Parts: sequence; structure tokens; C-alpha cells
Amino acid sequence: MTPSLLFRRVAIAEAITWALLLVGMFLKYVTETTDLGVRVFGMVHGVVFIAYGLVALVTWVNQRWPLGVGLLAVLSAVPPFATIVFDRRAEASGLLEGPWRFGDGGESPTSLPEKVVARLTRQPALAAVVGVIAVASLTGVALVVGPPASGS
Repeated sequence: MTPSLLFRRVAIAEAITWALLLVGMFLKYVTETTDLGVRVFGMVHGVVFIAYGLVALVTWVNQRWPLGVGLLAVLSAVPPFATIVFDRRAEASGLLEGPWRFGDGGESPTSLPEKVVARLTRQPALAAVVGVIAVASLTGVALVVGPPASGS
């Protein structure tokens, strides 16, 4: 799987979960019929939001994005559907071109973030396990910390 394909899939998933959460919020706050959508889709969106953030960080390192582009990629998860806009513009600008830089026979990593990305891209099974553990751990932390504001 290329960086572009991985990034696109997670960006789309993040946007879909945003849409589901917005539907849940509509049902809870506008129609006042149920809060089930917010409880279920809020959790799903939170998990995918974290996964997107991690994939954006790995892609940022792999693609050698400048600071502004990397921050924009990560922060595009905050407004609804902005991950799709970022993905399309990044693709059109050539920011997602190419393979994993540190794959077999690829470049040698020099910085700590590059060494981490190199290890993960050279061992996809390890990357999947580390990704699941990282998302689960960060989700656990988010659940302990709680929402940014207490609402009804």
C-alpha cells in the first residue's frame, strides 16, 4: 500500500465518521429523539480521528512535508470533511507521490522520526500491530481525560 492510498483511505474514513457523528448530533440536539448516534458514532469518530492523526504524522515524515503542510494535514481532521479537501489538494500538488522512502532498498533514515517510519514501513505486520496499539492507547487516554467541555 502506498502512502497516498493509505492516507486517502483513512482521510475518507475520517470524513465518513464525521458525517455519522453529525447525524447523531442532529438526532440528539435538533430532533431530541435519541443520543445513541452521538454515543456510538462519537466513539467511532474518535478512534478514526486518532488513526488519521497517526497516519498523517507518518505520511508527513515519509513525504518530507514542510512544517506548515504537516500541521495542516493533522489539523484538517478538526473541521468536518477537511481531510478530503486536504487529500485532494495534496494529491494535485504532488505531495502524496511516490513509495515509502525507507522500504526495502530505500533510503537510510537519519532522524528519530525517520527511523520509526523506516522500521514500520519495512515491517508492515509490525506497523499494523503498533498502529492498533497506538490508536487503542490514545483512545483510552482520551476516554480518561474526557470531552473538552461538559454538555448535556
